[in-house]
Amino acid sequence: MATTVGSDKYTYEVHEEWSKLPQGWEAPMAALTVDSKDRVYGFNRGEHSVIVFDQDGNYLSSWGEGLFAFPHAIYADPQDNIWIVDRNHNQIYKFTSDGELLMTIGEKGYRSDTGADNSVFSSAGYKDVTRPGGPFNLPAGIGVSRSGDIFISDGYANCEVHKFTAEGKHVKSWGTPGSGPGEFMLPHGAWVDSRGRVLIADRENDRVQVFSQDGDFIEQWPAKLIGPAVIWEDGEGVFYVAEHNGGFFSVLSPDGELIARWGDQKFRSCHGVSGDSQGNIYFVQPVSGEGSTGRRIVKYVRA
Repeated sequence: MATTVGSDKYTYEVHEEWSKLPQGWEAPMAALTVDSKDRVYGFNRGEHSVIVFDQDGNYLSSWGEGLFAFPHAIYADPQDNIWIVDRNHNQIYKFTSDGELLMTIGEKGYRSDTGADNSVFSSAGYKDVTRPGGPFNLPAGIGVSRSGDIFISDGYANCEVHKFTAEGKHVKSWGTPGSGPGEFMLPHGAWVDSRGRVLIADRENDRVQVFSQDGDFIEQWPAKLIGPAVIWEDGEGVFYVAEHNGGFFSVLSPDGELIARWGDQKFRSCHGVSGDSQGNIYFVQPVSGEGSTGRRIVKYVRA
């Protein structure tokens, strides 16, 4: 019998064995996205960097082999361009859906001066940040607006959100280290929602902050979260959040109020979320308590 999670309208059957990799492949997933054709892109830290599946988990294709140092985030825009954040190369890439490189933002290997030790590549670097440094120092997430503006959450050794034009020109940055409004402790996931707001998963402050596209602080969402990592919005303006530090998956209203929640510590290190046109949700989550080395894509089918 299939496991079910959630509550009321947001109840799902869990399909843990959804993805079907080619024999012998290992793919410790870091992130995922779903495009307009309901193709699921898994971004992983194995040999085959971007693996594309259909809705049933069947393997379609792969690309990006050998291009990335530390895969971290992936996002399919409405035109099915695929945006990628490589944390350790300190670069952002725009690809076609079949892996043709269209644009690169950032200088490979350059790390800005934030007070952190730039010789260390660590998930704890945010603790040593004393000041904002500009783009980039181990960036984490990406959101793209309807106009094409790009927003990068730069958090592992920085404390900022950076805005770029659609052509990749840096416009502005905002954020300082701390826990007040507009301050960050590891800004991780980014999302530009249907209202045009910029949502930032402020992971180590256990909250989502909401900004205008000019960087003006609007509000902090009321939901009590535990290390939110990534945010995804469905067509009804409802939000899905993977809580990295708590191992929870939360469904939030358009105003950030909790609607449904499930999970526990065995899913700690969950790191990706997206959904398809049929209301199914896909999370990147660890299996067998293996943490980030054992992550895979799990499909949640609306019950």
